Amino acid sequence: MVTESEIGRVASDARRGEYLTTKAVQIITLSRSLDIPFDKLMLRHSNARRIKAGVSVEDLAEDIAHRGLIQSLSERPVLADDGTETGKFEIPTGGRRFLALSLLVKEKRLAKTTPIPCIVRDAASDILAEDDSLAGNMQRVALHPFYQFRAFVSLPDKGQTDAA
Repeated sequence: MVTESEIGRVASDARRGEYLTTKAVQIITLSRSLDIPFDKLMLRHSNARRIKAGVSVEDLAEDIAHRGLIQSLSERPVLADDGTETGKFEIPTGGRRFLALSLLVKEKRLAKTTPIPCIVRDAASDILAEDDSLAGNMQRVALHPFYQFRAFVSLPDKGQTDAA
């Protein structure tokens, strides 16, 4: 609700030759979230990350087995030559998580038809998959050592001893 004082301020500003500009609000549309069977997923080999660093795929697989997948994969529909969706999805970001899930499937600890939570970018997006891969790797911020230490110290108080 506009008050009289606001109307007076706008009128006063206008008399002094000051014009109020309005910015158009851009509405953001987020990508859809789907559970996609593991056997419909495939790794895109243009991932920005090439060097294995940090937690090994085997350790990540064990963590997923222990606590589940805590971060979705990012997907794009695979298109046929005529531009129609094939029902398969490629992963430009989340390759390590996909490899860890693949290991769990190989070990028969995870069914190959298990639904995997995925964020699916529109196939017609003008943002390149390689750009998604780069952004996914660049936007990560490591937890400050103080907060990491504090979290580890608090686990026994909460009945947890596994920090994996």
